[in-house]
Amino acid sequence: MRKFFSSVLLLLCVITTQGQSYPFSEATEISILTMGPGSDLPEKFGHSAFRIHDPINGIDVIYNYGVFDFDAPNFILNFAKGKMLYKLDTGSYGAYKSHYAAQNRWMKEQVLNLTQEDKLAIASYLQNNATPENRAYLYDFFYDNCATKMRDVLQISLGDKLKYYDTSVPVQFTFRQLIQSRLDYNTWGSLGIDTALGSVIDRMASPEEHQFLPDYVYTGAKDATIISNGIEKPLVLEKRVILTSSIKKGTNHLLWSPLVIFSVIGLFIIYITFKDFKKETRSRFLDGSIMLITGIAGVLLLLLWTATDHTATANNYNMLWALPLNLFMAFVVVKKSPPKWAAKYLFFLLVLFSLLIIHWITGVQVFAPALIPLFIALIVRYVYVWRFLKS
Repeated sequence: MRKFFSSVLLLLCVITTQGQSYPFSEATEISILTMGPGSDLPEKFGHSAFRIHDPINGIDVIYNYGVFDFDAPNFILNFAKGKMLYKLDTGSYGAYKSHYAAQNRWMKEQVLNLTQEDKLAIASYLQNNATPENRAYLYDFFYDNCATKMRDVLQISLGDKLKYYDTSVPVQFTFRQLIQSRLDYNTWGSLGIDTALGSVIDRMASPEEHQFLPDYVYTGAKDATIISNGIEKPLVLEKRVILTSSIKKGTNHLLWSPLVIFSVIGLFIIYITFKDFKKETRSRFLDGSIMLITGIAGVLLLLLWTATDHTATANNYNMLWALPLNLFMAFVVVKKSPPKWAAKYLFFLLVLFSLLIIHWITGVQVFAPALIPLFIALIVRYVYVWRFLKS
């Protein structure tokens, strides 16, 4: 309830300050705020925002690129199609701070080392961007989000005077590694991300591309420099810790975790397969169910790949085990006497699993570790059904 009221207060402050234009004194500070992770999945990656503070004129405003409207027309459809619109809104710093304090999330501030000319350039850009006709933008989790906007606004406003250094990322990671570093691999959120996102996120991210995560916006700014009166100076003038957090790493309900659930499913499939082997028979309902479920999953993955604008769902080799054709095969393998070519199809599925393993080993795409028990069970079942139908 406390979290709810703090969110409402923040929203009210956003509405009352939106689109205003302010004069700025020499005492004005422009800073980057970096917020720590929260408890919900969308909050696991943290958040970033700009703060403009002018104590002389009584201004303390947040510019937040992380706002979206649930009530927007076709919200669910646009989200599914990758046409999600986010927007820049402004709000009171005090309400913003209270919002994150209520969520027990840490907040760090980096005051930027700017001339008055630089401050006016950034402030003018933000104020113009916050107008109703300019504030919406097409969201992309990796390339255009609340964190990347920090870097982009500074680069647009400051131009060649601003310089980022690769030393801010001493060890480079793939996009998938960066996501999973914020998650526990044995959670449903981690499983969903690893399954829905394709091999395009298994390439190495450049130091600049690491800044889709707020933590790397912070380290990128820390090592960046700016040319001021012909002299190269650190971009960050001062670092402050605004809020600390006592949040500890969450404990998962192991019994309902993906690894346990898929282990149980896998053992069930292997157990039925062993019984079929002893009785020299075939459980047609199990085979039909496997084909139906993996076929439906394959159709969904195919739609994410081909029917949306999501950049991260392309080239998804999870379709090597979740094949859309399995949806058709579900009505074939339930027959008591399937056609002879059904055995060849089962062999084809085994070939696809071989390709999946090769893709995993060579790093073309990393698959969800929690699915390993299911993969083993499916391979065992496919081998048995292939030999059964062939004989």
